[in-house]
Amino acid sequence: MQQGIPHQQAAERGPVGVDVEAHLSAQLAAVVAGARRRVVRDGDRQIDTAHLLHTLLESDPEVREAFGSGPQVARLLGYLVQRSIGYGLRWQSSVEDTGAIATVSGDGWSPVAAGVMAAAYERATRRGERLAAGVDLLAALVAEPKSRAVEVLGRAGVDAGELLARLDGAAGHEQGVEA
Repeated sequence: MQQGIPHQQAAERGPVGVDVEAHLSAQLAAVVAGARRRVVRDGDRQIDTAHLLHTLLESDPEVREAFGSGPQVARLLGYLVQRSIGYGLRWQSSVEDTGAIATVSGDGWSPVAAGVMAAAYERATRRGERLAAGVDLLAALVAEPKSRAVEVLGRAGVDAGELLARLDGAAGHEQGVEA
């Protein structure tokens, strides 16, 4: 299971900035850039976890594989598109937080997304990697129970706990540890 709570970790570290973004794989850096474009296009106030999940699903085949076969990815993308054009409008005027932090960080990240990015890097370092990858971000997203990404996962019928267990099991397998 994930160590610590991402939004509390964000409060302790401060906002995400150049330091954390320097620890992203090229593919994950492209995901962050895509999430920034989505924020501008959608007229949102900050990058939140749903923006990250949306861009991650669109761009990372390994992340899509984590959901297994079947219609889950299509259903998730459908909900995320709906979020962009409809039901997410209620999110546009609010900051994604879990009550621990009530402000947008100065660099345009929601407090929860900032914590999730830090948690993704921590997960990569526990695996012995220098850079966070898409599956690290996915695991960090699903480990934050009050995030918008987990809300979307739930609406699409994805059990975040089961997904996290699969991701943690796969990470343990990569390290040669029994899951």
